[in-house]
Amino acid sequence: MLKGFLILILIVASFSYGSSKKPEEVLKRIYPDSTVEVKNFTLSAQQVEKIRQLSNVRFDSKLISLYVVKKNGKIIAYGYVDIHTVRTKPEVVLYTITPDGKLDVIEVLHFGEPLEYLPDENWLKNFKGKSIDKDSVRVKVDIPNVSGATLTSKAITDYARLALAIWKVLVEDAK
Repeated sequence: MLKGFLILILIVASFSYGSSKKPEEVLKRIYPDSTVEVKNFTLSAQQVEKIRQLSNVRFDSKLISLYVVKKNGKIIAYGYVDIHTVRTKPEVVLYTITPDGKLDVIEVLHFGEPLEYLPDENWLKNFKGKSIDKDSVRVKVDIPNVSGATLTSKAITDYARLALAIWKVLVEDAK
């Protein structure tokens, strides 16, 4: 667990694609005039299992950080940063979710693979408005595959479902 945490710190400290800024700074750019706070959660075994079932993604982390974005004291978005491997290199992706549980913006913060394997920003817009309850959020089903970036498009799509499942368990179910 400590080794994974140290790798996370190294990756976050060395963003090389898209932004050399912290997720908080990227969120403030996406949502101007907002404030961002980080909330850390320790998940129970039941929460981990529910997230796995909802997302259909291999997931075993017990520690989760969510970014809460506020404007004028009102929550306008949640952010989740996922670090995963595509092929053999790390990818760091920021997923933002609206207060009603819909994907808003997806931004790649770091991409270790060759850039030709990275889908363009227009492709990322396919996720906007998708939710875990009403949409399948599956590549080749309602998210188009990207020729030449098949593994990347699958990873971004899978972890979008994971971000939505985490939001559902930690935010919606906690209400």
